[in-house]
Amino acid sequence: MPIHKVDLNDQSTLQDIYATDASEKGLPKYRLPDGGAEPHAAYSLVRDELLLDGNARQNLATFCTTWVEDEVKQLMTDAVDKNMIDKDEYPQTAEIENRCVHILADLWHAEKSWETVGCSTTGSSEAAMLGGLAFKWKWRARREAEGKDTSKPNIVTGPVQICWKKFARYFDVEIREVPLEGDALGIQPEDLRKYCDENTIGVVATLGVTFTGIYEPVEALARELDSMERDLGLDIPIHVDAASGGFIAPFIQRDLVWDFQIPRVRSINASGHKYGLAPLGVGWVIWASKEDLPEDLIFYVDYLGGNMPTFALNFSRPGGEIIAQYYNFLRLGRDGYTAIQQACADTAQWLGAELAKIGPFEMVYDGHGGLPAVAYKLTDADHGFTLYDLSERVRMRGWQIASYPLPSNRQETVVQRILIRHGVSRDLVELLLDDMKRAIEHLSKNPIPNSTAKPGFHHG
Repeated sequence: MPIHKVDLNDQSTLQDIYATDASEKGLPKYRLPDGGAEPHAAYSLVRDELLLDGNARQNLATFCTTWVEDEVKQLMTDAVDKNMIDKDEYPQTAEIENRCVHILADLWHAEKSWETVGCSTTGSSEAAMLGGLAFKWKWRARREAEGKDTSKPNIVTGPVQICWKKFARYFDVEIREVPLEGDALGIQPEDLRKYCDENTIGVVATLGVTFTGIYEPVEALARELDSMERDLGLDIPIHVDAASGGFIAPFIQRDLVWDFQIPRVRSINASGHKYGLAPLGVGWVIWASKEDLPEDLIFYVDYLGGNMPTFALNFSRPGGEIIAQYYNFLRLGRDGYTAIQQACADTAQWLGAELAKIGPFEMVYDGHGGLPAVAYKLTDADHGFTLYDLSERVRMRGWQIASYPLPSNRQETVVQRILIRHGVSRDLVELLLDDMKRAIEHLSKNPIPNSTAKPGFHHG
């Protein structure tokens, strides 16, 4: 029987991927190709390019989810065609979003969690901006009713993630980012009288500061604002940026008072795709009551069917991440979230103790009382290398660790931060620690007097 001769021009699935025409040319980069390619060939060639990305599981600079169960992946596939904004066409997806809002409102001690208002977003950046916009609208309405100037709104923060600076620039609000004084790592109650005034639309307190992982003292800030209202007549609300801590504190720091238990806290945002354990692309913002979301910020859409209210900045977006968030709530419950977050915290604290033993490090944050993370700096000596050099050295083994200066007025202090997330096991951290020891030993024996290493990635 004669052997079939392969036609090298045959682009069918019978042909080897790396013998197709597409594989023998560079992929088109900036111009749409004239012809197409077999699905299996196009998939494989694009996947090959992704090999150049880092291994997400070794990215200890990101707060975001890098490990999910197979069931989550299947739900994401099942929901690939669901548009979150089209609540008339996908009413059950809309109902799942609504359930998540009320579950979070209850988790964060809203007085009437079943009546509160909130929504999903693409992440905490959008959620934070919605919280800021609600503050601006409420402040402006109050000022207009009093016949006062509304042209100079400001918002007072500690060291915040870049989304708040975007909010200030995009929506014409002055941001008063309180510089770090002494050993402080975040905003302190004593800072408020200096930076707040009648044009302050709100104070942002961060539950899990991007730069270090610490929690800012929300309850103490609220007490000081209460005193300021009595003394100065300034009624200034608090928004809690709980991008990460909103899914940590309710489970493993239950005695901490930071949420809607405090009357002055009027809105909270969190990232479902960080310690909420959902896949990338979902955040949440919740208001204490319906009165805290001005009606002017709500739009009604009737051209998709029905007459749906929407108050997100984005419009069309996928529903899978919201569905996956609800899956996690069902799958894990309070006990499951508690077990996961406690394991992360225990591992972070263990890592902090080990780092304090092995190297020329001084701990800035050791993993206790805040996020499951550690932050440290080099001791005051000439070690022959910088933390940027150390980041570059361990990157050779695949580890991505953030190195960067602290915010003003402590820019001279360069820190390195490691985040422990779901899927970062004790064994994985032990491997990291071994690689760090080898890197420190190498750099100590081979000093870099004129280092050109640059600040590393430190996603917030």
